[in-house]
Amino acid sequence: MATLQQTPITFQCRSPCAQYTPPKAHTLSFSGGLRLPKLTLNVKSRRRGGAKMSDSVASSYANALADVAQSNGTLEATAADLEKVNQLFSEEAVFKYFINPTVSVEDKNNLVDAYTKEANLQPHIANFLNILIDMKRIDEIKEIAKEFEVTYNKMTETELAVVTSVVQLDEANLAQIGKGVQKLTGAKNVKIKTAIDESLVAGFTIRYGNGGSKLIDMSVKKQLEEIAETLEVGDIQLVG
Repeated sequence: MATLQQTPITFQCRSPCAQYTPPKAHTLSFSGGLRLPKLTLNVKSRRRGGAKMSDSVASSYANALADVAQSNGTLEATAADLEKVNQLFSEEAVFKYFINPTVSVEDKNNLVDAYTKEANLQPHIANFLNILIDMKRIDEIKEIAKEFEVTYNKMTETELAVVTSVVQLDEANLAQIGKGVQKLTGAKNVKIKTAIDESLVAGFTIRYGNGGSKLIDMSVKKQLEEIAETLEVGDIQLVG
């Protein structure tokens, strides 16, 4: 199973990135339990129905946060802060604590306050978390983080590429891969994330495009599968 690493490598463009104008929507305001500046979000109306509604909720809040970040000139910092928040809520104990209805809003706000200071988050990120707590949408935080990354990539014309290998590749190799993806896609920026998958035997794979829809497979595993298919034999395994 592939294990996603936490620290991405970003290739910045020299020319200014395209501006993004979010759609008009109704306004939601909430200052939360912390004594921080009031945060106003423009949240689009939500659709009804199962997974689609959940996707719409996450997308709406992500776009609203991106709008706030762009308007106050903190888009890059907000993206970095949200990655920290996503890492925090990826811990099962933390996630269960915040979605537990028996834990008071005040206690959740206090924990947000403590983490904000510890991780040096921007005030509007803390207020954003308090909005989600108050609106009983904190369970959407991981999906919101994913949607924010998609929105951020569109706003900055950034192509996300996930490089999976048997061992961690060095920065020089990742830089070459980033330039290759940039040439293939024409993107102004390329953001590399890495993952480890020992089943590849050797080599690496690159996933990019909308939702990782495109794949470049340079792994030995793929080569062995192609040989097996050509010879019409079963799986080929390397014997040490």
